[in-house]
Amino acid sequence: MAEHTAEHHIVPLKVYFAVFGALMVFTAITVFVAQFDLEHYWGPLNIIVAMTVATIKATLVVLYFMHVRYSSRLTQVIVVSGLFWLAILLVFTLMDYLSEPAGQPSWASNRKTIFLPG
Repeated sequence: MAEHTAEHHIVPLKVYFAVFGALMVFTAITVFVAQFDLEHYWGPLNIIVAMTVATIKATLVVLYFMHVRYSSRLTQVIVVSGLFWLAILLVFTLMDYLSEPAGQPSWASNRKTIFLPG
């Protein structure tokens, strides 16, 4: 029977506590920033700040709590591939959204009202 000889990286507890502290700080930043109307300064600033903080927090969770930082190159390539695929899907969705006339999706103009007897 073949032996499993993969080495496991032991992460010190202080790393987990540091990541947890960083997640709590970014959560506090999210709550603090949400109390202000940043659209007053620039329209999409609220969503940009929220998504930036969420991306940083998600990256910390994936790297440390899901152990991707200490995983093999294959695991890292698969994670990056998944993110690349997500980016492709978001770009195509945004292209479709931006190609529509303002306020009316393409399916709405082709829609016909059908009255059922009853």
